[in-house]
Amino acid sequence: MLLKTFLEYLLLEKKYSQLTVTAYKKDISAFQQYLEDSTSNKDLKEVSYQDIRQWIIHMVNLGMSNRTVNRKVSALNSFYKYLIKIEEISSNPLSTHKALKTSKKNQIPFSETEINAVLNTISHAQTFEGARNKLIIELFYATGIRRIELINIKLKDIDLENKTVKILGKRNKERLIPLIQTIITSINQYLNYRDQLENSNQCDYLLVTQKGVKLYETLVYRIIKDYFSVVTSKIKKSPHILRHSFATHLLNKGAEINAVKELLGHSSLAATQVYTHNSIAQLKKVYQKAHPRSKK
Repeated sequence: MLLKTFLEYLLLEKKYSQLTVTAYKKDISAFQQYLEDSTSNKDLKEVSYQDIRQWIIHMVNLGMSNRTVNRKVSALNSFYKYLIKIEEISSNPLSTHKALKTSKKNQIPFSETEINAVLNTISHAQTFEGARNKLIIELFYATGIRRIELINIKLKDIDLENKTVKILGKRNKERLIPLIQTIITSINQYLNYRDQLENSNQCDYLLVTQKGVKLYETLVYRIIKDYFSVVTSKIKKSPHILRHSFATHLLNKGAEINAVKELLGHSSLAATQVYTHNSIAQLKKVYQKAHPRSKK
């Protein structure tokens, strides 16, 4: 019962997405199952840190990465903070817990050359799927939106006259993103094909499958991976790398970091700063090449 009210709290008060709430439920339920299978204590309210520590050891022994373990423990920590808030418990068993060490992920963005190579291969798409896939790639690179934000764009969110798109981000926060003319052209081309689909008028979402139903996340991931596998040997090829490329290229061209923050929908500048390491590398190259004393 407490887990149910916690999930409702996340969804209704904290405005977390349904996807995030489902992830919290899965992680906390996993701990609950561990308690039932491995300990005599089955009450989440009476758990000690030693119980949680044994769960952490159990997950590590199963081969889970430190990053995954930290995510699951973080979900459990949020649950106990909620129990304190509603006065179901007086202390958090995770109050002194320190997260496991993780290595920093160095996300390598696509180069402008790689992105242009992909777009050039589908620049004259003459099928529904070709026009749609081109629009997906262009939207990612031109707006920096997340995968879930892309598939949730509705037809009514596109304002072709004012050249903007309304994006529903994390915690249901809305933001307007400007659209460049090439995107407007691609949207119109795609809509011409979309209108010819048998069930197109029954779906409110912009991007749909050949059957006229809302696009799904795994298909979007597969589209990006398939197209970019042809032009790059980079290991990671995903929608997030296109978002990363968007931010990095803007910063490399001199965009102000606060403006990039707003476009990405970040709540804090710290979240945007992770994209600056590639910009610093570019800045160093320019500096070394341009400074009069750099070759002395």
